Amino acid sequence: MKQLTIISGKGGTGKTTIASNFIKLAHDHIAVDTDVDAANLHILLKPEIEVKKDFIGGAVAKVNDDCITCGKCQELCRFDAISDSTVKIKIDPLKCEGCGVCEYICPTGAITLVKEKQGQFYTSNTSFCKLIHARLNPGAENSGLLVTTIRNIAEDIAYAENKKLIIIDGAPGIGCPVIASLNGVDFALIVTEPTLSGISDFKKIYDVAKFFNIKMFACINKFDINLSNTAEIQKFCTQNNISLIGKISYDENVPKLLSQKKFIIDSPQNPAAKDIIKLWENFDKIIYE
Repeated sequence: MKQLTIISGKGGTGKTTIASNFIKLAHDHIAVDTDVDAANLHILLKPEIEVKKDFIGGAVAKVNDDCITCGKCQELCRFDAISDSTVKIKIDPLKCEGCGVCEYICPTGAITLVKEKQGQFYTSNTSFCKLIHARLNPGAENSGLLVTTIRNIAEDIAYAENKKLIIIDGAPGIGCPVIASLNGVDFALIVTEPTLSGISDFKKIYDVAKFFNIKMFACINKFDINLSNTAEIQKFCTQNNISLIGKISYDENVPKLLSQKKFIIDSPQNPAAKDIIKLWENFDKIIYE
């Protein structure tokens, strides 16, 4: 079994669009959406939920009536989550990181750490494969733990059903969920675009993926909107042993198809569809060899 994570370093590069079309083109596979803060892969895949479970993440401090408002916890809280009150101190659950200092220092034992539901994760069926996805509650923490949870579920299913590939749609950026989606995978496909911000974030996500010693590939989306920036990306790929496996043309039909919840490859006559199909064919030879 091989695992492919599709990442971008920034939002809006077309990462999820490419991932969704890969999922439709692949075979013997499972899909995972690790963008748990703002999941959107399900919009195109239209999953039917088979299993739904609550995600219990990190703990949040709670205070009871034994509080004597001594102020020790407020003084030592590094996250400014504790404020004064006439009866007992108040703890802001959005600021609390669950570190446990307040519980340890409280002289009356008025503070305890309580684990709470921070989201849900799902095992669903689609027309193409099983989809493991999740949704983190607004303001909730531990997105990396949730990503690891759904990846473990996907791996268990893949082994049980003898699947050959797990396609992981990574979160944008270089934060915790991205790191959790890269750990232990075989391949990383970096989707970038020929803009100044695209190049900058491409280099950042390259540094993250390099740490995991993953075989990296790159794809330049809308490569023809700025050929000089495209040439700079190609040069960086050559210098850093990144396989530039595909370039996708700018295609004004793409936003129209997405607004209709259609796959790009459903209109194979369009330039972007041809390029995505060719990109997958290149990957298909590598992944299933």
